[in-house]
Amino acid sequence: MRYLSIMIPALYLIPNLLGETPVEQVLPAYNHEIIMGIRHFIVEDVRTARRFLKQVDRSIDIDQLTFYTLNKHTKPDEISGMLKPLEEGNAMGVISEAGCPAVADPGADVVAIAQRKGLKVVPLVGPSSIILAVMGSGFNGQSFAFNGYLPIEPDDRIKTLKKLEQRAYTENQTQLFIETPYRNAKMMADILKACRPQTHLCIAAGLTTPDEYIRTRTVKEWGGKLPNLDKIPCIFLIYR
Repeated sequence: MRYLSIMIPALYLIPNLLGETPVEQVLPAYNHEIIMGIRHFIVEDVRTARRFLKQVDRSIDIDQLTFYTLNKHTKPDEISGMLKPLEEGNAMGVISEAGCPAVADPGADVVAIAQRKGLKVVPLVGPSSIILAVMGSGFNGQSFAFNGYLPIEPDDRIKTLKKLEQRAYTENQTQLFIETPYRNAKMMADILKACRPQTHLCIAAGLTTPDEYIRTRTVKEWGGKLPNLDKIPCIFLIYR
């Protein structure tokens, strides 16, 4: 393996694994080179980040690294200070809990600050569950919208699902959304309840892992045949 002799000071956005997948199967060798040159990391969860770095290269001395935690509990006035090592000329990395940093992820906040300060930002190639789901769905890949988490309250969720379905029809746009894994069954049931029989639903779960599941059927075809995906990260897509 060739390591970078000169590390350009930048905020490197480092994709994490989506599940129990060999690193070499989903990450380019270049990411390994970049990671080996970074000593300061902004992470969503320190334990997850440490485990990921050891998977990348077991020779990494975790105790020699500095971690800054950025999650939904981090106060806004704390974020800017995390970039001090970068402002001093040191490369920094951002690692999400899973997938690409700053996409449906609190890492977007620190990237926004780096951009405002005129600091160099370098997104690295890696697995994105959103893009992979669109690719595997058979739906419109030229116009799609990721809607994050839908409302938890039943009536509000049904209303939101109906609005997204209508957008899929009127705008010819694929609609994506996610749910907390232990509520997957409830989400699937609500989709079947809210959407038209002819509407297409794709369920994409465990992407890039040995248990990967991607199926597209109409709402009518899904009736009574929903998979058991309890506690497995899923993305749901609806389209006309």
